[in-house]
Amino acid sequence: MISRYDFVYLFDVKDGNPNGDPDAGNLPRVDPETGQGLVTDVCLKRKVRNFVGLAKEEQPPFEIYVKEKAVLNLQHERAYKQFKLKPEKRKLPKKEEDARNVTAWMCGNFFDIRTFGAVMSTDVNCGQVRGPIQFALARSVDPIISQEHAVTRCAVTTEKEAEAQSGDNRTMGRKFTVPYGLYRVHGFINPQLAEKTGFNENGEDLELFWTALAQMFEADRSAARGEMAPQALIVFEHESPLGNAPANKLFDRVIVSREAGDNGEWTPARSFSDYTVTVDEETLPEGVTIHRRI
Repeated sequence: MISRYDFVYLFDVKDGNPNGDPDAGNLPRVDPETGQGLVTDVCLKRKVRNFVGLAKEEQPPFEIYVKEKAVLNLQHERAYKQFKLKPEKRKLPKKEEDARNVTAWMCGNFFDIRTFGAVMSTDVNCGQVRGPIQFALARSVDPIISQEHAVTRCAVTTEKEAEAQSGDNRTMGRKFTVPYGLYRVHGFINPQLAEKTGFNENGEDLELFWTALAQMFEADRSAARGEMAPQALIVFEHESPLGNAPANKLFDRVIVSREAGDNGEWTPARSFSDYTVTVDEETLPEGVTIHRRI
């Protein structure tokens, strides 16, 4: 059984949109009461999946279950074929052993299922899995400002548009960016659930997850996310599978602060160097060890 871990992950964005809200015209997500920027756990898991898919070339046991244009029922059918079973619509196999086998096969073949869990109760039912690794919602340390930029297109799509007078055929659009934001998210690794899903049975899963957090933004560049980067990953390891201290008390030991400039005036943060990250490592609870992965 792997250890229990709680971790604090800091990442930042410069002149980009870390997680647009489709219900708000793709504006950066924000807490309307505090003005702090938000990034969903789903967004972060997507980046981990993408990195693992690239690093392991989608080869078992590191295939990715939730990915673009994936037909989930076809993936489920592979598990049934492995055990020469015939699926019944929306029903698990009648024998409990067969039901466990198809679910275990999915966990063993797909990295993101045994890591984050999955609801696989579609027409071809492979059950449900609760994943051992979970993220909270990422929140910026300071309030963010969303900037709006007008963009135009010089190309046209039809000959009729090409014949139109200059200025009449230019499509207008909008893009939104955050000048700078440092985001903090808390994460958790549950050893009991890891044992159930087979996470880290091959001895590589956990290290691959840490590597993904350190490198996933390198494989996720776009016009909206050109300068996103990990800045710190502080991991609390527990000796006891049930934990040696409450996670929130450990998280309180990681303090992100910002001081006024040399002239004593406050200026907007524009880089990670504008912040100071301190970790209280004195009088740690017995059985807790701190690792700095980034």
